Amino acid sequence: MVDDPNNQEHIPVLLDAVLQYLAPQAGDSYVDMTAGYGGHATAVLEKTGNPAGMCLVDRDSQAIAALEPLVKQGAKVIHSDFLQASQQLADADEQYDMVLADLGVSSPHLNITSRGFSFVNEAALDMRMDQSQALSAADVVNSYSEVELADILWRFGEEPKSRQIARLIVQNRPFRTTTELAKVVAKAWPGHSKVHPATRSFQAIRIVVNDELNLLEQALPLWIDLLKPGGRLAVISFHSLEDRVVKRTLAEYAEGYEARIELLTKKPVSGSDAEIVINPRARSAKLRAAVKK
Repeated sequence: MVDDPNNQEHIPVLLDAVLQYLAPQAGDSYVDMTAGYGGHATAVLEKTGNPAGMCLVDRDSQAIAALEPLVKQGAKVIHSDFLQASQQLADADEQYDMVLADLGVSSPHLNITSRGFSFVNEAALDMRMDQSQALSAADVVNSYSEVELADILWRFGEEPKSRQIARLIVQNRPFRTTTELAKVVAKAWPGHSKVHPATRSFQAIRIVVNDELNLLEQALPLWIDLLKPGGRLAVISFHSLEDRVVKRTLAEYAEGYEARIELLTKKPVSGSDAEIVINPRARSAKLRAAVKK
């Protein structure tokens, strides 16, 4: 259990693959749409030596604070979700040699108990990546109708027992903590399994709280716009719903005579066995990349 946001060890996922497909060169410019605690950005900066050409985006205030060392070197920081930041940069006619988006929840998010992303330890039901926003997991769980909850669990968690779990949630409301919710969800899945029975439900609620798929669908075309000719885009996703959006959008922009990009990855790149041992988060990571024509 870790509660000190300034004492976080965050290992950037698929770092070797990111550097391979982004291929940073001296002087290149770079925008990180989910900069987090700066792991990928630091590695890219070592290759480019161009902090003034680096823009780091994150919606999380704790991540923004952790990026201060890069800011002191000259990097620009935008405290915003990646869709608003992308629109802001596009409106300013900014273009970059590299765009990276590492989607999902970072290890520090999971490890800081008070953020409420994990059911491993008891915490308030929160799950907000942007702590200034109003909607939290508690609002979703305690105020949405049974029909709405079932739809969320099915669409965003691909939960086979979505209706049963939604009924259990409504019957046992109100919920205050992550562990209370996890215990009730687990009632729909008696017995033992390798994956905790609340995993899919927590994913679904988190996606809704942070509007993750909607932001991704709108932002992907903007990321292509933000690339210079010959610029490279890499996107890391962590579940099938994200990966489908990325795959579909990149394929759409790579097709036909007016194709704007060329795919660099025909299939998603996954973490090696060695990396997964060091960084379990890499187990579900998938990277797709493209280059601007």
